[in-house]
Amino acid sequence: MKAVCVYCGSATGARSVYSEAAKVFGRALVANNLSLVYGGGRVGLMGLIADEVLAAGGRAVGVIPELLLAKEVGHTDLTELIVVPDMHERKKQMADLSDAFVALPGGVGTFEEFFEVYTWAQLGYHQKPVGLLDVNGYYDRLMSMLRHTVDEGFMCAPYLDIIQVAAEPEEMIAKLAAYTPPAHDKWTKNRHAV
Repeated sequence: MKAVCVYCGSATGARSVYSEAAKVFGRALVANNLSLVYGGGRVGLMGLIADEVLAAGGRAVGVIPELLLAKEVGHTDLTELIVVPDMHERKKQMADLSDAFVALPGGVGTFEEFFEVYTWAQLGYHQKPVGLLDVNGYYDRLMSMLRHTVDEGFMCAPYLDIIQVAAEPEEMIAKLAAYTPPAHDKWTKNRHAV
């Protein structure tokens, strides 16, 4: 594992614990010789994690669409800032550059990016680890909802194991490094089995 894609808010959130977690995760990436791949913004948790990675001497690669370059205040001090035409290309480039994916707290954009790579893992488009850094229990309700989808027969239980959940950055990095994809194949099993 060489690079971790981080999805997170363009805001810092209502509690300082989110900002602190982004900074700690940034330092943990550098301490583990991992590069940051992220959305390229200077604001919110995105900007904080990038600044921390750079301050610690690490590599930070941002991928930002032309339309959002001004809105998200594109980070001009990165190791590399890749400007792309649209969101589809942004997400593709971020995925291609990364060996793992982690969502820190964020809004619907963060959720959408997380769920896309999570879905890709379920479908077999990649076998990279997908994680939630559950800062202050931020993702507890989301995990509860996903367990509900299993209980109601809309997702097979082994797919919950794709998501690596940790409250602390070092624990998350350890889980990403130790990840083994589940052997379950959605398309060769009974689709109605849970």
